[in-house]
Amino acid sequence: MATDGYEDLELHYPRIRLNEAGYETELISLHRRQIIGKHGYPIKPDKLIRDANPDDYNGVIIPGGTKNPDYLRRDKDILNFVAHINEQGKLVGAICHAGWVLISAKIVRGRKATSYFAIKDDMINAGTIFEDSPVVIDRNLITSRIPADLPEFMKAVLEFLKE
Repeated sequence: MATDGYEDLELHYPRIRLNEAGYETELISLHRRQIIGKHGYPIKPDKLIRDANPDDYNGVIIPGGTKNPDYLRRDKDILNFVAHINEQGKLVGAICHAGWVLISAKIVRGRKATSYFAIKDDMINAGTIFEDSPVVIDRNLITSRIPADLPEFMKAVLEFLKE
């Protein structure tokens, strides 16, 4: 799930790893046009959020980048999708600034999570039990801080999906 300004590695690395593991991935976005990553990498979304049914997915991964989650958290369909996935106990993965989407979807209160250090206070103020670790797992919620944490993040994601 992404839009303009996504952190390039945080979208493409998980997508490649999931595809390699045999999972089908779809990039859900706010519009059909090509979106541009923070470092200039373009990608065309597969589906609009208004056409995406959370019941059809095993989970969602939200990359960071400052702009991407800031735009995503303003859209009620995105927030409803993430909240519904969470309510079903399906994978909710968030990296870096994507914690903002989790906050706006109201799914972090009382749960362990991590994020990029710059939004630590936002996470804590939303009721998160914050841990400064490469990956934090709280049931179906898997969070990481930065692109360097992606290998540990994806190990946790793939392990969760195997269950």
